[in-house]
Amino acid sequence: MIDIVLVNWNSGAQLREAVASIAGNHGGVVDRIVVVDNDSVDDSMVNVNLGDCQIPLDFIFNKNNLGFGAACNQGAKLCESEYILFLNPDARLFHDSLSVPLDYMRKHENANVGISGIQLIDSLGQVSRTCARFPTAFLLIVQTFGLNKVPWLRSWSHHMDEWDHANDREVDHVIGAFFLVRRELFESLAGFDERFFVYLEDLDISYRARKAGWRSVYLASAQAFHAGGGTSGQIKAGRLFYALRSRLFYAFKHFSPVSAWVLAGATLFIEPVSRSVFSIFRGGLKDLGNTLRGYGMLWRALPTILKNSRK
Repeated sequence: MIDIVLVNWNSGAQLREAVASIAGNHGGVVDRIVVVDNDSVDDSMVNVNLGDCQIPLDFIFNKNNLGFGAACNQGAKLCESEYILFLNPDARLFHDSLSVPLDYMRKHENANVGISGIQLIDSLGQVSRTCARFPTAFLLIVQTFGLNKVPWLRSWSHHMDEWDHANDREVDHVIGAFFLVRRELFESLAGFDERFFVYLEDLDISYRARKAGWRSVYLASAQAFHAGGGTSGQIKAGRLFYALRSRLFYAFKHFSPVSAWVLAGATLFIEPVSRSVFSIFRGGLKDLGNTLRGYGMLWRALPTILKNSRK
């Protein structure tokens, strides 16, 4: 039925809460849980257990942080069930979190649904707007100018923030925090592209699935909790760097060379200015410092990014 993979990096008590929520809400459909630890230095892997639940629980301990996509691929290699759920450590399942999407994907008329996600509730009890469109070069270039932050231009973003996520809907992409995928599909696509250390690896595989003829569906009829931000929020400059790095990998992989280079130029020369302005108004000098450090990291890594983009 379903194998669940969680990737941990300094998640603290959130990981234990996520595993406990699986134990309490597995509904008899979970065959295996795999926790992949990316060289955590906190106590998040201490006392991770399922209590009296008899589901097999496997651990993989990496000596280095390999990134989210690579760790997911490691965990998936231990999976044998028809479906794999990639679940964030800052998520918690409810009683119908698994049964609703599983029943939906098992229906004959949904045989071409390869990926599904469900409604995610944040710490304030509100529905998170988590789905996305496949980004075009134009939309990403617009973001480098910061125009998508203008209220009446919110639709100029690949994030579907204008939709309330209150109904079931076919979408381009569901967030990787709760990412239920057919194992057959995942393996046919060779898993996540490990060049994406973190961010957009889930969008990339959704796009490749669509090109292969599969659909992605968002189901508002089931819910789970998702704190959001996760451990990536611990290092703001690094988070910005990896987001920009993944954007360039995505562009050079899926856009025309001309579009990719235009976006790269806008990311490197225009966006540092627009983001710096927003940073000053949003968080002052500290936020500005994180922004500038993130772009500094991007510039230093640029030769390696361009080299790896050609693979």
